[in-house]
Amino acid sequence: MSPRDPWPVLTRYQGDHLACVALPLGGIGTGTISLGGRGDLRDFEVVNKPAKGFVPRQTFFALFAQPEGGAAVTRALEGMLQPPYEGPFGARAANHGLPRFRHCAFAAAYPFGQVELSDPEVPLTVTLEAFNPLIPGDSERSGLPLAVLRYRLHNPTDRSVTAAVCGTTSNFIGGSVGAGNRNHYRQQEGLAGLVMTADLLAPDHPEYGSFVLCTPDEGEITCRTAWAALSWGDSLLDFWDDFSADGRLEERAGTARDPQGSLAVRTVVPPHGERAITFVLSWHFPNRTTWTPADPAAPAVVGNWYTTRYEDAWHAAAAALPELPTLERDTLAFVNSLVGCDLPAAVKEAALYNLSTLRSTTCFRTADGRFYGWEGCGDTQGCCHGSCTHVWNYEQATPFLFGDLARSMREVEFAQATGADGHMSFRVNLPLAQARGHGLAAADGQMGCLLKLYREWQLSGDEELLRSLWPQARAALEFCWQPGGWDADRDGVMEGCQHNTMDVEYYGPNPQMGGWYLGALRAAEEMARYLGQADFADDCHDLYLRGRAWLDEHLFNGEYYEHEIRPPADAAAIAPGLRHESMGARDLSDPELQLGAGCLVDQLVGQFMAHVCGLGYLLDPEHVAETHRSIYRHNFRPSLHGHFNHLRTFALADEAALLMATYPRGR
Repeated sequence: MSPRDPWPVLTRYQGDHLACVALPLGGIGTGTISLGGRGDLRDFEVVNKPAKGFVPRQTFFALFAQPEGGAAVTRALEGMLQPPYEGPFGARAANHGLPRFRHCAFAAAYPFGQVELSDPEVPLTVTLEAFNPLIPGDSERSGLPLAVLRYRLHNPTDRSVTAAVCGTTSNFIGGSVGAGNRNHYRQQEGLAGLVMTADLLAPDHPEYGSFVLCTPDEGEITCRTAWAALSWGDSLLDFWDDFSADGRLEERAGTARDPQGSLAVRTVVPPHGERAITFVLSWHFPNRTTWTPADPAAPAVVGNWYTTRYEDAWHAAAAALPELPTLERDTLAFVNSLVGCDLPAAVKEAALYNLSTLRSTTCFRTADGRFYGWEGCGDTQGCCHGSCTHVWNYEQATPFLFGDLARSMREVEFAQATGADGHMSFRVNLPLAQARGHGLAAADGQMGCLLKLYREWQLSGDEELLRSLWPQARAALEFCWQPGGWDADRDGVMEGCQHNTMDVEYYGPNPQMGGWYLGALRAAEEMARYLGQADFADDCHDLYLRGRAWLDEHLFNGEYYEHEIRPPADAAAIAPGLRHESMGARDLSDPELQLGAGCLVDQLVGQFMAHVCGLGYLLDPEHVAETHRSIYRHNFRPSLHGHFNHLRTFALADEAALLMATYPRGR
């Protein structure tokens, strides 16, 4: 074997912590399969939607190992099952009866995951290395629909060991509805494996596609395209006995609607030597539908970018495998640069591990290459559609790592979701012909998009992007000044009905919306001045100065910025498209859900974004510094034991956290 660069490790997990590990393997916009902390595969989320907990029937990898002159042993390539074990018919866990390795640890530095397995009864120790390429600046090579699984077999003994690794899974395409599911063996130079299809599924069906389990290994390869059609669990028994005999597989005839497929690679590991066996899982499911189709019986298909690049799952694997060493090297260069820097470990972990969201089912790319995102995902469906502008204000991964994806979002926001009057729908409907169908504007989202356009221009130098989107961007800012709008009196302060990321409407001046507005004015000033629109730039600068002075004088209370509530009293005074009646206040004479004198955790989020964009301080620097100190002083809790919360809980018991808002000066 040729020498290899060691994989970096940022975090190691053992014991009970293994149950909480799931490392997603897949590209940007492709869906993923997660690697569990024990080395198990879980959450097959590759068919265009979340599928938390879904694992195709009898999915696992297994090891056969026989030392020279000794008895063979067979183990699932996983650590021990963890409690709870109990179920109505015995253990609940999938594949619960398989013998496993006694000792297991998980080492991670996303997107690299290593599972270390050992057992005193097994003559080999095993390290599973799993990853999918993640290469900043290259969304194409970071968007491959595959998972790489490399099993490194190390022989610490003085005898050679005959070994085999076998992967097995069932053909889950079409949900086992009798769609003519079929597995067939395919081989070409440098690649062999099983192709899974559903031949009776219509090509336009949302679940139409293909899945592949393959290997580039040059060892002795055997396979099964089906398991024996036996009852009372004997299909698994027949497979286990066959593989345990000599590490090879014999074909069987099966009748299952979701036929099992198994692929084994056999080799010899010399004394004190090592062998590596690589498997690749790849997939191709082209028929992504809209966010929430109006007609579930005939949903509009928006497609997937990755499926336009490959004919099927086999083509995806075949195209990627020759490039795998380069893909791994370039991914290592990125991860090593971050892991090796002098930032605190917690910061490095937060920065690196949260990139996994880009590869989750939260994000996708339609067939035209445009990038979109939910606010997040539930177990079986996306949550809150439309690349929500104010939610996506909070992410910085796309502009700094994959600028082409960020720029595509700005193009959709301004060219598709913004009308001639500057009204930007804060959720984008699909297909894009219906982009503005949501019909509501969000103050923080719309102002944030102006800052993000400025950021993308500064990072890329893409003058064409700026010039093409500037007319809509200018209109989006001028939208603030309409009668009944956010800043109808044009004084640089938002006073109107301000729908925002808290899923409420603020009435009256407040630091959160005010900061976004000041940042948008500064960004618009810079863009307008560059484009030769000096008068408009001067207007923006004047409004910014007036707004800054007002917020510092009237909202800063010596510790932090407050919200001055100004009830509108009459809904007729609110411009169309600003009020989200199902989430905003019901009593406009005394609106609920207002902050008032509260100390809000992200009252300076607009200031943060201005710093990211290089626009400097929006507010008095001393006030900003004191506000940061006050947020920590009033909102940080070293323990939440005894803390009451009546909504979603993301921290509890003895965990430390920042509270969203506190009222140190009373309500």
